[in-house]
Amino acid sequence: MSQSKNYLMVDGARLECRWYGRRKADQPVLVLLHEGLGCIDMWRDFPDRLAEKTGLAVFVYSRQGYGRSDPFERPLEVGFMHREGLEILPGVLDEAGIDQAILVGHSDGASIALIYSGERSDRRIRGLVLLAPHLFVEEETLEGIRQAKQAFDTGQLADRLQRYHGDHTESTFRHWSGIWLDPRFTAWNIESSLPGINVPLLAIMGEDDQYGTLAQIHRLAEQSPQQSELAVLKDCGHSPHLEQMEQTLDRITDFLRLQGQVDQHRPDPEPA
Repeated sequence: MSQSKNYLMVDGARLECRWYGRRKADQPVLVLLHEGLGCIDMWRDFPDRLAEKTGLAVFVYSRQGYGRSDPFERPLEVGFMHREGLEILPGVLDEAGIDQAILVGHSDGASIALIYSGERSDRRIRGLVLLAPHLFVEEETLEGIRQAKQAFDTGQLADRLQRYHGDHTESTFRHWSGIWLDPRFTAWNIESSLPGINVPLLAIMGEDDQYGTLAQIHRLAEQSPQQSELAVLKDCGHSPHLEQMEQTLDRITDFLRLQGQVDQHRPDPEPA
């Protein structure tokens, strides 16, 4: 599968980005929004497989502070996901020249997708795919982050993240864990964004997610549009696209077929 790598300048920061697949003028682009400690490379081969499976182009970028993008310049505030959704994401779409998009967000990235779709009427957005979204703060989420902090402090997690975030690994982790564990963040909640969503959505969550309970997607189903679909995957934690990749790819492709975004008669690719 063809891919290219480049950088965008958005709000004064250089953001790494990458395209997968072949872009077609009459089809939407799948725009991937990474998790709180993620970046382009941490999606592994999921973007490539997603482009192959759906026949749609996939666009991925690393937010400021992550991967090979510019490092953080200031501490994260409680509203950092609103800033990413309402200010940075539309700038990314503009700079990348994307006029039709389906947002595919994981964890914090899923929350950013919900904020943007619910609070901005952007005709470019044609649908949402949400992997382990956060709508509100749970004790399970905070405990998972406390455990991640302990693993980072002992060096185990730090060594793994170093491969992805390089010289600003320490900054990346401290900014992310610091704001999530800040007492002010316990009141963070984006349910007020949900009534404004007017596109179909698919939410996928692992039954054993260590960063949240199924209450997150059940609450989403209660308040989201009628065109919503939920999938709970067994033997799966916080990263459905990595832990149960085939199931996740199948769910996404079926969802997009139902929405008319993927050719109904497109054959599945041959197994590698």
